[in-house]
Amino acid sequence: MRARSDSHITECQTSRGGEPPAGYRMYQDRAVTVPMTIKTPTNQGIRPATRPLLSDAARLPAAVLIAACAVSTALLAALLGHERHTDRVDAALDAWVRAGLAGHPKLLEALARLGDLPAIAGMTAVLILACLLWRRYRGAALLAISIPAAAVITERLLKPLAGRTLLGFLSFPSGHATGTFALATAITVLLAGAPGVRRAVRLAASVIAFAVASAVAAAMIALGFHYFTDAVAGAAVGSGTVLATALVIDLLMLAWRRSGEPPPAAGPEDRLRRVNAADSRRREADAHQRSKP
Repeated sequence: MRARSDSHITECQTSRGGEPPAGYRMYQDRAVTVPMTIKTPTNQGIRPATRPLLSDAARLPAAVLIAACAVSTALLAALLGHERHTDRVDAALDAWVRAGLAGHPKLLEALARLGDLPAIAGMTAVLILACLLWRRYRGAALLAISIPAAAVITERLLKPLAGRTLLGFLSFPSGHATGTFALATAITVLLAGAPGVRRAVRLAASVIAFAVASAVAAAMIALGFHYFTDAVAGAAVGSGTVLATALVIDLLMLAWRRSGEPPPAAGPEDRLRRVNAADSRRREADAHQRSKP
């Protein structure tokens, strides 16, 4: 977009008595380029570094999911805590999972390795690097905070509190399910705000991520390392921690940006009120001066 030429401004000056019209500036023999931001389907006018993790419409559903994850985990921990044996639900579902996957031991072992701590840490590091390269700084912060936080909540807080054991080890919630579902949820959140990615691609990637997470949890059940309810609680902890972290990051950044914004411009009524107040003070000052001898 080019600015108007000097000749046009000169004509305007002449037609108005030598004074340029309001809003014009004089540029001597220089072409001026005016920067513009055009909103398109792939560019919504928001820089990647400032794009929120959760849209306004997604924040309420995210809060509901966080509450559901917290409540379900707490109820399962209260019902199954310090239980060394399986309950009826676990007995039926564990037997069904093991019967369906019993003939694939190598596949089960490969799936179980995807939920190991080194694998989760490596995938998280790769995703953080990708976010930094794409200037998705909030996404990098989400991954760097939520994935380790979910692991700490499961391993250091909930497992000792619940005290449920299997094969002599603390099993509730499942650490493998926590890590894989946390990554799947983080991938879904990041793709939801990724510009230029088709909706079908986002949906397919999210479905694949959660399918892999579910397969890892099922493999741990089939191998006899976890009960079904262990996997459910791990999925709730992983997904809930990521969503809660995303919500907190967005709210903190929103508060920080608002604190640095100038106060809103005064409306017509505010300006009129200020003018009247200034006139009143001026009349009082004039009256005070006239009253002096």
